[in-house]
Amino acid sequence: RVIAGMGCRRGCAAEDILRVLERAGMDVAAIAAPAFKADEPGVREAARLLGVPVIRVDNTALAAAQARCVTRSLAAARATGFASVAEGSALAACGPRGRLVLARIAVGGATCALAEAPP
Repeated sequence: RVIAGMGCRRGCAAEDILRVLERAGMDVAAIAAPAFKADEPGVREAARLLGVPVIRVDNTALAAAQARCVTRSLAAARATGFASVAEGSALAACGPRGRLVLARIAVGGATCALAEAPP
């Protein structure tokens, strides 16, 4: 089961989120987003169009996943307090044994990383 972790700028359009997911090149079972981004209209609309749920990742789970992230952004750290939003969200949603299958990529105002939960 592959989970897409998402990060995005405020007001990011669903089209940017769909484009970054298309570029990721895998079907996803859900979109994981930090609690502070999960209600963004673009995230919700992209999930609706894909027919997948949005998993809200709370700050505690996002913080716990940071050590397993491979990319970090100083800009994201300044803006959100987390250096890796997309990777951290994907890993947190997959649990402590989840693993990255695609490190963070960006398209427009959206970032995406993919993680897989163990069987």
